[in-house]
Amino acid sequence: IALPGRGHSTPIVWGDRLYLTTAVPDGPSVGEHWSQAPGSHDNAPITHRQAFMVIALNRTDGSEVWRRTLHRALPHEGGHLSGSLASASPVTNGRYLFAHFGSYGLYCLDREGNEIWRRDLGRMHSKHGHGEGSSPALYGDTLIVNRDHEGDSFITALDTHTGEPRWRRMRNEPTSWATPLVVEHAGTVQVIVSATHRIRAYDLDSGKILWECGGLSANVVASPVAGRGYVFAGSSYTTRRILAIQLDGATGDITETPQVAWSMTRGAPYVPSPLLYDGILSFFSHYQPVMTRLDAKQGTPRPGTFRIKSLSNLYASPVAAAGRIYLTDLEGTTVVLSHEDSPRVLAVNHLNDAISASAALAGKDLFLRGAKFLYCLREDSSR
Repeated sequence: IALPGRGHSTPIVWGDRLYLTTAVPDGPSVGEHWSQAPGSHDNAPITHRQAFMVIALNRTDGSEVWRRTLHRALPHEGGHLSGSLASASPVTNGRYLFAHFGSYGLYCLDREGNEIWRRDLGRMHSKHGHGEGSSPALYGDTLIVNRDHEGDSFITALDTHTGEPRWRRMRNEPTSWATPLVVEHAGTVQVIVSATHRIRAYDLDSGKILWECGGLSANVVASPVAGRGYVFAGSSYTTRRILAIQLDGATGDITETPQVAWSMTRGAPYVPSPLLYDGILSFFSHYQPVMTRLDAKQGTPRPGTFRIKSLSNLYASPVAAAGRIYLTDLEGTTVVLSHEDSPRVLAVNHLNDAISASAALAGKDLFLRGAKFLYCLREDSSR
């Protein structure tokens, strides 16, 4: 189905509904307004006011259930040429839907699109004017929002029912785009955030820093992943690094301690996040179609690094299901790999669209969001 406006946020699925966010040009052209951020380059100008919107669709046939315009504004910066003004993905618990448009508000809606509450967390100023994109994270009745930018950075936890803050912690961090990761370990719920100076773990209840670890580069985009008692975080900009952090015993500053079980200084991801699936950690080099697959706990090759010839550059994170790995590039090509020590290409499929958003998997449906259309790929039950 055709989509209005522009957004790189991943669609999300709950029951028979699919939700997505977008920013739609609103009204006549206002000319070209360019970002005045220091070091601004490779940016798109603002040419229109924008309507920041959430759309609900029927998951089965893509028909529209409702759409809500939550805010109208002339953005103060346009973002990178490859970005969008709706890059943060929504989250839901089935009762409430949360949409974060950064400088343009945080919103809570019910299943029918009625607004429950909204919060203005302030204007953000991204590095080089490249735009915003960190998605909120949800755990129980707590919503976590990280806002690293070129101003007063902070992370906050809010009550899902009221939007009232439970805690807020200032952060000595420049712009990052990684989404917080919530992990339960040894009876404690941790909120883990990757950033330039430190990866930090916060106690979900109090906001206290539980541990922190340096070693990543500037401009952190890839979000961390976790499993089997480890957290894996990577970045690739001025330097390349991926870290495997053991959660047992992690406390205080664990930089260059045995808590870092292993690390690599090559092949680290920049835009796409790593994939942790069945004990194997997979990640791209920067955003190129060069994949490294390792035993997650040991950091040993399974089978190591290899190039996927059918793909171009990628922003979408890899996803996996049913023993297969799905990789979608910026030109709309999806490669399906087998999940084994020597992965085989099972299929190569192409859509005539540009795809930056990560795929959403639900049941036997695979949803891909392109610049022009939203696609549902489904197993043909009649065959």
